[in-house]
Amino acid sequence: MEDEIAHLRSLDLLSLHARWQSVVGRPAPEHLPKHLLFGILAYRIQADALGDLDAATVQLLKRAATVRSLSEVLPLVSAQDQRKQAMVPGTVLTREWNGQLHRVMAVEGGFAFEGKTFDSLSGIAFAITGTNWNGPRFFGLRAGNGKGVQP
Repeated sequence: MEDEIAHLRSLDLLSLHARWQSVVGRPAPEHLPKHLLFGILAYRIQADALGDLDAATVQLLKRAATVRSLSEVLPLVSAQDQRKQAMVPGTVLTREWNGQLHRVMAVEGGFAFEGKTFDSLSGIAFAITGTNWNGPRFFGLRAGNGKGVQP
């Protein structure tokens, strides 16, 4: 893949048009300049090799393209970020609290902490602090990363 993209850099406009035809299966748009043809082809080669955008991201981009200001885009992106926070088993979270480092591992069906399995990060945050916290916030997975935030 890297070699193929490196080769694209050396192509002239006519050769990029020919490469577009072979990759995309239709003629390249005549109005696209060389740098855009290169960028789109490089993206397509990477997407074919590594996988394209997931449906949720495509939907987000389409919705973002219809808004009029950045303030309308930020809630869309924030909601997408929240959905992508799902922990893959084996993920390790760390948090220092009162001078002690705490490690939590995501496992199937919950989180492992000090030899016990918890259903939520909030339960672990309570076990560490003795007070009610938003677990994802306590472990820095949401805005207000937990440091200096009162429960």
